[in-house]
Amino acid sequence: MSGRTNQHVAVLMGGPSSEREVSLSTGRGCVEALRGEGFRVTEVDAGTGGAGSGAELVARLQQVAPDVVFNALHGRWGEDGCVQGLLEWLRLPYTHSGVLASATAMDKSRSKALFRAAGLPVVESEIVSREEAMEDHVLDPPYVIKPNNEGSSVGIYIVKAGAKMPPELPDTMPDEVMVEAYAPGRELTCTVLGSAGREQALTVTEIETEGWYDYAAKYETGGSRHTLPARVPEAILKACQDYALRAHWALGCRSLSRTDFRWDEKRGPSGLILLETNTQPGMTPTSLTPEQAAHAGLSFGALCRQLVEDASCDR
Repeated sequence: MSGRTNQHVAVLMGGPSSEREVSLSTGRGCVEALRGEGFRVTEVDAGTGGAGSGAELVARLQQVAPDVVFNALHGRWGEDGCVQGLLEWLRLPYTHSGVLASATAMDKSRSKALFRAAGLPVVESEIVSREEAMEDHVLDPPYVIKPNNEGSSVGIYIVKAGAKMPPELPDTMPDEVMVEAYAPGRELTCTVLGSAGREQALTVTEIETEGWYDYAAKYETGGSRHTLPARVPEAILKACQDYALRAHWALGCRSLSRTDFRWDEKRGPSGLILLETNTQPGMTPTSLTPEQAAHAGLSFGALCRQLVEDASCDR
């Protein structure tokens, strides 16, 4: 157990995004784990995004006066650099990635540009208006339509081969969306963990579902099956680990990230495609990152403690 367990940690959870309930689940698990490690912990709900909620959060954090903020938020505002900027302004050390890496990773188009520059394999995509995406095929089917800045497979639409017209998109979709060529194959993911300069890529997990790995498959009990290490050739496993580390570094991530892949085994190594990198991986009972850490011999409490001990400003 760490000698720094006299620290006061505020676990920031909830928030206004579409992933609020997942964040609450992540946060509660992290609170319990950190208390088990001996930290003094205060739960802080970031609110639901109403008028004045930012000022209320500032006042709440100033009242709590923690030594460290454990960021257990997911989705927009908590994962896109906004709350990171607030914590920098308050000079409160915090976990996970900083402002720029968080904002860039959350923007799928910008992160994909960095991945391409780093020589990482990504598929063709375009950013268009919601109306353009509904008028006609932007890419030849099959392709995927998704928000450019959401996580947890929120708002994903798959246009299958042979489809005559694009789908009707609900008003809840943003004004701009990403249209991305569909990457067939097996779903793989790899977590990167460690302080700057000492990051390690953990094992590779294969995710199996009855259909698309959507929000329900990610967070409902039994929604997906996880095999780790993935039963793939050693060259593919090593490539996933290499690409995950390079994506982490290209974005400037800190402490923790998880990168998702698709692998079309018919094409061998050239069939491995990087989908996206998540700077705030889920820490719920069904989440992938805690499973990978446990496989590496790191308990959930030790994982949370490591993130707290690596917390800082100016990330």
